[in-house]
Amino acid sequence: MSPTASRAQAHEGAESDASVIRRSLHEPAGFGEIFHRHAPALHRYTARRLGSAEAEDVVAETFHIAFRERRRYDPAYPDARPWLWRIAANLIRRHHRTETRHYRALARTGADPVLEGHADRVDARVDADAVSASLASVLARLSKGDRDVLLLIAWGDLTYEEAASVLGIPVGTVRSRLHRARRILRAALSASAVINEEGTR
Repeated sequence: MSPTASRAQAHEGAESDASVIRRSLHEPAGFGEIFHRHAPALHRYTARRLGSAEAEDVVAETFHIAFRERRRYDPAYPDARPWLWRIAANLIRRHHRTETRHYRALARTGADPVLEGHADRVDARVDADAVSASLASVLARLSKGDRDVLLLIAWGDLTYEEAASVLGIPVGTVRSRLHRARRILRAALSASAVINEEGTR
């Protein structure tokens, strides 16, 4: 099931984001529903890119900007997620150095703070630590454009079309960047797996 379909199913029967935003023009408090629907996912995505402390600020500023600019929202789009992610992406760009430092630290420690404390992921962590470190190391080396596309789709759960809208680039560019990033990741993680296997012999 595509991300768009799964989100539509989750909100089936509920008022669309576009309708909530339109209603909030006359009932400002109603915009809180948009925050309730999307802030948790946006925080998880942003925390994995910047760390929890920076994520709090980015998410808060994203919704502050969204509320302020809600009159300009295009009601032809029932799902506000790409709009919110576009705002967040612009804010994340300001933290490029912080993001790179975050991945380098993760590469050294092998600990993903976003996964910490989630009981349903504890078992997976035993085998995932080395992979997390390898993944972070590769993410730190990817170009900004390739990394944005990869993470919007892999962690942001966006479609190719939504990622293109967020970044303001053609869908074809999304596909080529994603293909390149995945190729680099596969090569790096395969090499890491070989090294780990040899180390256990």
